[in-house]
Amino acid sequence: MPANTHPVRSAHAPETPDQQTSSAHAPETPGPAAPAAEPRTLPHTWEEARAAAYNVAEPLPAHEIPLERAAGRKLAADIVALHPMPHYASSAMDGWAVAGSPPWILTEPGRRLSPGQAVPIVTGGLLPQGAKSVLRSEAGLLSTDDDGLPVLVRGGAARPGEPKNGQHIRPAGQEAAEGELLVKAGVTLNPAHLSLAALGGLDDVSVLGRPAVQLVLTGDEVVQSGLPTPGHVRDAFTPQLGGVVELLGGTVVGLRRAADNLEATLEALADTEGNPADVVITTGATGRSSADFLRPAIARMGGTFHIDGVAMRPGHPSLLAEFPDGRFLVGLPGNPLAAMIALLTIGAPLLARLGAAPLPATFEVACGSPIKEYHGPTRLMPYRLLYGLASPCANTDSAMMRGLAAADGVMVVPPHGAKMGEALTAFRLPWT
Repeated sequence: MPANTHPVRSAHAPETPDQQTSSAHAPETPGPAAPAAEPRTLPHTWEEARAAAYNVAEPLPAHEIPLERAAGRKLAADIVALHPMPHYASSAMDGWAVAGSPPWILTEPGRRLSPGQAVPIVTGGLLPQGAKSVLRSEAGLLSTDDDGLPVLVRGGAARPGEPKNGQHIRPAGQEAAEGELLVKAGVTLNPAHLSLAALGGLDDVSVLGRPAVQLVLTGDEVVQSGLPTPGHVRDAFTPQLGGVVELLGGTVVGLRRAADNLEATLEALADTEGNPADVVITTGATGRSSADFLRPAIARMGGTFHIDGVAMRPGHPSLLAEFPDGRFLVGLPGNPLAAMIALLTIGAPLLARLGAAPLPATFEVACGSPIKEYHGPTRLMPYRLLYGLASPCANTDSAMMRGLAAADGVMVVPPHGAKMGEALTAFRLPWT
């Protein structure tokens, strides 16, 4: 990813006259908080949150990268051959380049062949001027003529009439002419595409932008290894979050940890020129308790809230904000399942938009069992497909991961519940 100067990529104008331009590059010491835009009174619905996260940004600009780093990237401009492929006539076999009929007198390499002459050649070797065909090594035999001079003749393995005119020669431009289309824009590049581009004479290709993502994990109670003691929890995000971000089209450029205080949160959110990011994804601290410092930190840094809560369970206390330098922040709750649902609701559309991809698709599934009415918001339920029906998984509390680990997808259940066989909106998991 090339150095990012954080141009404003918002589809809106996030700053107001009341918002100060306090920089996200250097966290300030505690003081009067810079006022931020008022978040909306009511949380977004699940549908609104997806749409808002997608529409708030503009795609990152296309840029050129070396071929060796382009696998898996989406091509922004057609690849055309810069010269004929191959760019010279060559031999398709080991043997001899020959002119005229046998026997052939062997001559020195580098000279134009006259009828009745031959010169040794290897596969891919430049065909000498005057050569009309190539005799395979197994079809030729070195002999002597009537005067005892060395000559090349057909051997017993030669086929009738071999070599015919033009046989075993790869003519210039056989695969593609100069300027011919090799790979069309919009293709996700695979290793074969890159080899083709190299043969076409290219060193770099133009690819769509891929958002760079900085991860920030909060929580004094989190331990990174071993068995946690009561009051502490294992870090469920380090083994998981980066991989999911990559599947969603982002590139993780760093991971930071922040203690549960304002100064540590500001420091973790600060931009660094040597490690630029388009998106910051945080975990935890999205609530409003005395231990949650994410909102105050966003306000201190002059951020604008685009989403402040989503009417869904799990994942209700989710955030989408934007800093004055153009970076977006996706705030995920601290519980593992809630965080993943929030990432797929807000983070996935945002990363898709920045990467010039369409809004992640939804589809319909038939509900596999009655789901009772719920006096609350929309529920996002991991499901398993059984006999073509989507049945809710067990173990899907916001702090659990067993249900999601076994799921085929996530279905969107309205507050009134669902009947057996009723069609429900659903979306796939990035790894399925």
